Amino acid sequence: MKEKIYKWIFTILAFSSLVFLVGIVFVLFKESLPIFSKISIGDFVLGKFWYPTYSPPEFGILPLILASAWVTLGAVIVCVPLGVGSALYLNELASFRQRRLLKPLIELLASIPSVVYGFFGMVVLTPFIQKIFHLPTGLTALNASFILGLMATPTVCSIAEDALSYVPHSFREASFAVGANRWQTLTQVIIPAAGSGISTAVILGMSRAIGETMTVLMVAGGSAVIPHTFLEPVRPMTAAIAAEMGEAPMGSSHYHALFAIALILFLITFVFNIIAEVISRKFRIKLGLSG
Repeated sequence: MKEKIYKWIFTILAFSSLVFLVGIVFVLFKESLPIFSKISIGDFVLGKFWYPTYSPPEFGILPLILASAWVTLGAVIVCVPLGVGSALYLNELASFRQRRLLKPLIELLASIPSVVYGFFGMVVLTPFIQKIFHLPTGLTALNASFILGLMATPTVCSIAEDALSYVPHSFREASFAVGANRWQTLTQVIIPAAGSGISTAVILGMSRAIGETMTVLMVAGGSAVIPHTFLEPVRPMTAAIAAEMGEAPMGSSHYHALFAIALILFLITFVFNIIAEVISRKFRIKLGLSG
C-alpha cells in the first residue's frame, strides 16, 4: 500500500511540471494573440522601431531581437573559451588538489545572484569601458556581453566536463600508444570525441545568456535601437519586458506586445533546449551510454 502511495505522489510531482509548462504556454498565447489583430506578425518581428507609448504606437521588436543576439554572441565569445578551457584543465590536466580547489570556485559563480553581477558591471566595468573607449556611457552591449559570459561560464564548464568525463580512457591510452603527446591527444582525440557534449554545453550557455533579465537591465544601456557595434547601448528582449511591464496598462496594446515578446523569447529558448537535448542524446548513443 505504501509503495502505491509513493508511486502516485511521485507521479503527481512529475506531471506537475508539465502542467505548469502548459499553463505558462497557455497564458503566453492568450495574452499575446490580441496584439496580432492590430499588427501583423511580420511587422511585429521585423519592425525597426519600438515606440509603444507614441501616438500612434510602433511595435517593431527587431531592435530588441538584435540586441539579444548581440549580447548573446558576445557572451558566447567570453564563456566558451573560459568554460571549455576550464573543463579541459579540470578533467585532463589538473591534479586532485587543484581540481578540489578550482571546481567549487567555478561552480560558486553560478550561486552569485544576477543583481550582484549587474552591480559589479555598473560600478566596476562600466567606468572602465567608458574610459578605455572614450564613450559617453559605459552601459553598452560589450558590458552586458562580458557579464553574461561570466554568468554562463559555470554552465558551460560543468556540462563540458561531464562530456569529457564520458570519453573512455581507452581513447587516451590508444592515442598515447601511437606516439601522440598530451596536446595532440586533447585536440585530436578527446575534444572531437566529446564534441557533441561540448556543443550541448555551448547551446545551454547561450540559452542561459539570452534569458537573463536583471543583469542586462542594469548594464546594457536600455536603448531600443538597432545595434551596429558592441559599444552601443542596447535593450534586449528580457530588459524590455522587465522595464516596461510595470508601466503598461493591463489589457492595452503595449501590455499584449510585451507578452508577445515573452512568447518569442520562450520559443527561442525552447528551440535552444531541444537542440541541446538532441545533440546530448546523440552523444550518449554514440558512446553507448544511453539507457
